[in-house]
Amino acid sequence: MDVREIVESITREILQAMKGEQAARPKVLFIFCDSTAQEAFTDQFIKLKNHGIFHDILFLDGETSSWLGMHRIECGGAGKIIAADEYAPAPLEVPKEYDAIVMPEIDLDNAARVAAGMKGSIKAELIFSALVLAKPVIIGEDVPGLKRSDRRCLQTLTLPVPYQRLFERHRSEMKELGIHFAPQKDLADLVIQKLVPAEQLSGQTPLFPGKLLTADWVKARAGDLGKTIVLQPGCIVSPLAYDVLKEKGISVHYLGKG
Repeated sequence: MDVREIVESITREILQAMKGEQAARPKVLFIFCDSTAQEAFTDQFIKLKNHGIFHDILFLDGETSSWLGMHRIECGGAGKIIAADEYAPAPLEVPKEYDAIVMPEIDLDNAARVAAGMKGSIKAELIFSALVLAKPVIIGEDVPGLKRSDRRCLQTLTLPVPYQRLFERHRSEMKELGIHFAPQKDLADLVIQKLVPAEQLSGQTPLFPGKLLTADWVKARAGDLGKTIVLQPGCIVSPLAYDVLKEKGISVHYLGKG
């Protein structure tokens, strides 16, 4: 057999094996407001990879010009960058290729659209499609409600109090639609809880990553904790958190202690 035929045959087998592996592993889509926002999430991407989860990245640098109509979205494959253009699947089609949608940040405008069941932006369209397909949508909860571009333009980091209240109402309505909220630093952990079978986690999750477990944290995630939560050695549990855990029937285990 010719050397070139041998190389071609081996390459084809490798590509087929890679396709089979990727098809068997879950894949999530991270949506960032611009191309610099993803830098703070490198460690979370590593954690997802270590749990066998692929990820793609969608950058929305030109969100206002990425109107739905003829503009569509092109995917370059797991771990690659996705760019808005006019030659690829429409935003409504994108969630069909993913097991979960992750948005580290959402603003007042998009939160209002989602809560009202409206489209009109890429984020609102993606969320609508994912929810209709019964796929998890995970959003960062510790965000100001102002777009990154608005913060840079207006040189302010927070919304006025009336807008903050409006943002909180929209967020509460989004939770009723089935959207999950978590601190930005815990997004990968929530993805893993949603996509990795419990028997594969070997009792390591849900693992509380902080040093102080509060009642508010437990209440916000009681539905995802199951019957056990694992704490790191030295973690402090507030008295109110103990009461909530007892009320929910959730037991506490410390790593290395039980």
